[in-house]
Amino acid sequence: MSYWIFLILPLLIFTTPIFAQTPASDELSNSSQYALKIDEHNYSISYVVNATVVAMKIDPESKSLLIGLDNTRDSRFFIGLEHELINAENNEFVILVDGQETDYDITSDSDSSTFAFFVPIGSEEVEIIGTHVIPEFPIGAIFGFAVMISTIMIFTKIKAPFFKL
Repeated sequence: MSYWIFLILPLLIFTTPIFAQTPASDELSNSSQYALKIDEHNYSISYVVNATVVAMKIDPESKSLLIGLDNTRDSRFFIGLEHELINAENNEFVILVDGQETDYDITSDSDSSTFAFFVPIGSEEVEIIGTHVIPEFPIGAIFGFAVMISTIMIFTKIKAPFFKL
């Protein structure tokens, strides 16, 4: 009867999925793509995960990328992000899965970083926090605000009659 253990045990070991693997560079090229539009820029974000990605959004206040998930199964999440989109000093990012900090592996080159981390079944939100994200407001909007404030200051100095109460 004990010889069955020697037959079944190797079968279990070699057919169990291994989640600690990182994808090969060609695996990320065959991954799903999410088109993130920020102002006039379009970013194509490659990812691999056993879930449905509902949405992605940059949060400039917390300097993070928010990712909404649905139908999540236990899996590794691989995502490639351009440094222009999100970056961190010394590659010290913080990754939260449903508000809980998780360990991650990172591979970086001069243009982008690829993250790998575990997402458990039922996960709904991933937040990748850096020290710099692409700004929400374009330079043109800031320039427009500066012109508007300057114009108001000039009119108040002139003391035009339409400003009197």
